[in-house]
Amino acid sequence: MFVLTEKASLANHFIAELRDEQVQKDSMRFRRNMERVGELLAYEISKALVYVPVQVTTPLGTKDTLLLQQQPVLATILRAGLPLFQGFINYFDKADSAFIGAYRGKHKQDESFDIELHYAVAPDLNGRTLILIDPMLATGKSAVKAYNSLIQYGTPAHTHLVAAVASQEGIAYIQEHLPFCKLWLGTIDEKLNHKAYIVPGLGDAGDLAFGSKM
Repeated sequence: MFVLTEKASLANHFIAELRDEQVQKDSMRFRRNMERVGELLAYEISKALVYVPVQVTTPLGTKDTLLLQQQPVLATILRAGLPLFQGFINYFDKADSAFIGAYRGKHKQDESFDIELHYAVAPDLNGRTLILIDPMLATGKSAVKAYNSLIQYGTPAHTHLVAAVASQEGIAYIQEHLPFCKLWLGTIDEKLNHKAYIVPGLGDAGDLAFGSKM
């Protein structure tokens, strides 16, 4: 598990602004900060991928370097995941993409809820590296359901799960249900409230990025 804010860096500034209720009033700033976190996490994940030696020809000669052996597949959960996903595709600009339409169903009397999933599309995932991108890892249930919906398109060789903010409970759920998955997190918060929102968290990432929904 990698946590971006374990060491002090500019990531702390971006995540602090994501949380700040005053800065959150500017939806464009919120999206850009989420995108920046995505770019930083994309760079960190890039260090864990497989590279092969190649020779590049310049106008004045040749240079040996290392380039990705295979492009990953970037997957995100609509709509909240789009700004974080944008940060990834800015860096993995040749990657294929997958999209999942999932959301929390209505809360029941006991405050529990089901994850509703009605859409999933992906390229062939067999033998590929899958990077599943979701801004908030709260209970972990939507990430697991998203992964299970994607494997109809093949079995990835490697799976990485990305979140800007994660809860300890969500981490434990992923480790139990997707033990082969490596976690890449912006920061970790301690708990969930009675409605399963991360506390202190940052609120509803989809609403903050794109406006309140009915």
